[in-house]
Amino acid sequence: MRFAPVALLLLVACSAHRVDLSVQAPATLSSEPPGYEEAVVTRAVDGDTIEVEVTGRVEGPGAGEATVGESYVVRMLGIDTPESVSPREPVECFGREASAATSALLDGKTVRLVKDVEERDGFDRLLRYVYVGAELANARLVVNGYAHAYTYPPNVRHAGLLVELQRQARDGGRGLWSGCPDASATEPGPAASRYLRTNASRYSAS
Repeated sequence: MRFAPVALLLLVACSAHRVDLSVQAPATLSSEPPGYEEAVVTRAVDGDTIEVEVTGRVEGPGAGEATVGESYVVRMLGIDTPESVSPREPVECFGREASAATSALLDGKTVRLVKDVEERDGFDRLLRYVYVGAELANARLVVNGYAHAYTYPPNVRHAGLLVELQRQARDGGRGLWSGCPDASATEPGPAASRYLRTNASRYSAS
């Protein structure tokens, strides 16, 4: 199935910022292992977390343990966005914009959820790569400057790609890279950077 490019633009309510998701990420679905869960996104919780209802599954290593017909909270793998909903933390720079971008990109969409190594995080959220067609939504947010690459082993299948897309967003001054003066403070930390250097040959943007 072929999916036509879609330029996503949205004026954020109560803000002068217009969500711009017009830069597409490379299609990476064909590089995933067999198997996935199909789901409908019911809402974006924040920039890197969504709620879904699982509607189907194809068995294989990429399919996790989610049950068809059940609803789940999904933490999108490989990315991190500024905080916008935690009652214990202040709203961070570009937090609301990142949430609006994820909502514009995913709300109401039928998506494929693909597992990496770990099934859930410490908050019992499913850990997944989220696909709209053949495009990785996680990567679309990074390349447009609404998310940072967040590399944390062992879930590193797309680490190299996401770090490269972050570089492109930073160099292009997209999203938070022009809107937040301390954006670089949340780039991948020392442990993640060491992992990427050690495994650089395994992760190349394509």
